[in-house]
Amino acid sequence: MTAVVMFLVCLLASGLGSVAGYGGGVIIKPVLDALHILPVSTISFLSGCTVLAMAAASLLKSRGNGVKLPIKTTTPLAVGAAAGGLLGKELFQLVKSGSNENVLGLVQSGLLLLTTALVWLYTRKKDQLPSYRLKGLPVCALAGLVLGVASAFLGIGGGPLNVAMLFLFFSMDARQAAKNSIFIILFSQSASLASALCQQNVPPFSWLHLLLMSAGGIGGALLGAAFSKKMDNKAVERLLLGLMLVIIGINLYNTAVFAAAVWG
Repeated sequence: MTAVVMFLVCLLASGLGSVAGYGGGVIIKPVLDALHILPVSTISFLSGCTVLAMAAASLLKSRGNGVKLPIKTTTPLAVGAAAGGLLGKELFQLVKSGSNENVLGLVQSGLLLLTTALVWLYTRKKDQLPSYRLKGLPVCALAGLVLGVASAFLGIGGGPLNVAMLFLFFSMDARQAAKNSIFIILFSQSASLASALCQQNVPPFSWLHLLLMSAGGIGGALLGAAFSKKMDNKAVERLLLGLMLVIIGINLYNTAVFAAAVWG
């Protein structure tokens, strides 16, 4: 039963996440944390693997959807995200080694709550705020580095933070930001997984869980690509805002539960 629940969560989260550019992990991670069916570190690893499978499937399926990747911008972003993925994984291991699963869950949930709330506020007001068109390899790589660190440490693949940064610093519309976010996620999660394998920092997990979650991620990506073709920028933005409210609510609950376990 647990495996079926995990599959369905990944299918739904990845379907919504591939349209919005969230990658699905920003939903998968807090939902599975809230269900308390696996240790926090195992959920982070499985969520990252699922997001990686979803990102690859989503990009392959969306090749003909008319949304282009600006190579001069997206490539350094992705390379920076890969380097950030390595740093984020190191930071994750540092926090994990100096604490227990409840402290790790509290730190991740609290940071995800804070970043998602700030991104929700920005997205609501972004049309009234200035945006920029940053150019140049060093600047784009630095932006990717920041995104990669956040996504690898939180085990979410990037999520709302990616999309908000692409809105703010690169003046992308919702559909452009979604596709570019998925591209960045592919690189950051690949680097994060490679780091975990090379350093033998992979937590105990069930292969059945990994296979079913990855299948859900790929299935969700295919469904999301089909729906994305029928949605305009306004519809994608409404989906972004709605999902963020759900994520904020789940992370409020998780933060309270982990805080009670740490200090209760």
